[in-house]
Amino acid sequence: MGIRFTLLLLLLLAPYWGHARPVSYPGGSTLMFLQDERQETVYYHYSPSHKYSLGIELVDEKHATKNHANLRYTYLLNRNNTKNSQRNLYFQSSLSAGGNDEYSYGLLGDWETRRYFIGFGAQELKSNMRDYSKQFVQIGFAPYLGNYGDLHSWLMVKSKRDSLTDEWNSYPVVKFFKGDYLLELGADENDELDLHFMIRF
Repeated sequence: MGIRFTLLLLLLLAPYWGHARPVSYPGGSTLMFLQDERQETVYYHYSPSHKYSLGIELVDEKHATKNHANLRYTYLLNRNNTKNSQRNLYFQSSLSAGGNDEYSYGLLGDWETRRYFIGFGAQELKSNMRDYSKQFVQIGFAPYLGNYGDLHSWLMVKSKRDSLTDEWNSYPVVKFFKGDYLLELGADENDELDLHFMIRF
């Protein structure tokens, strides 16, 4: 309930949607809200440099009896900017502050032009209760090319799986960003909401 209230507050405070990454500019911060079929999270990170970020994540597991917090670290392994595209590869990790010996590590990457986007993620999650992995692949295109400062829109397809069900689940996603705000919204084949909201400041 607390995380849903936080999301509502963020939506009311946001005058428009925008764009942010797992590592921000030096001295920059990012606030994220994510929801899927397994959990809801609120995540804040600070970037001392353009190469890495440090953050804290509040996690509400839908099938667990208590919530917990994670300390998170993200490192930019590789970035390539060209005249027409950008490519990024990140290492991500987390360590639970909740005393359940939980930690995670993985890779997150993307390649995009003004017209096309491809992204992926792979993560291993370990705890004293269970170990599992999850992956996703996402592709999309922009139906129109906006100028700098415009509202940008993407139509996408996301496919994900985890080792608990060992099944791929594919569904449509829409993404909007403008300035420092981003909203990504989809619903999987089980009508579970897949939501990603980000503010960079």
